[in-house]
Amino acid sequence: ILEQPSRGRIFVVRNNEQIFGMVNLLFTISTARGGFVILMEDVVIHPDHRGQGYGTMLVDYVADFAKKKHFKRITLLTDRISAESQEFFKKRGFDYSNMIPMRRIIE
Repeated sequence: ILEQPSRGRIFVVRNNEQIFGMVNLLFTISTARGGFVILMEDVVIHPDHRGQGYGTMLVDYVADFAKKKHFKRITLLTDRISAESQEFFKKRGFDYSNMIPMRRIIE
């Protein structure tokens, strides 16, 4: 992403020079949606700064960015065992998908 910004973005939350939150966005094309979509990964807030609205600020910023740039969808993966994380994203407009994530690890 740093070398090829057309592939995505990294947004951070910081206080002066201290970074305490970040989100990683990857851009791809969806034939089902007929346009560009975002895969949102690694929404992270340092534990000392959680519960202060920074996660919401990041997710809202991504949603505004997606709308302004005419993306068709934002998809994210959250751990199945993290009910707290799932509830956080549901409160921000995300819902469960009919898609089942599958992966192949390349070593």
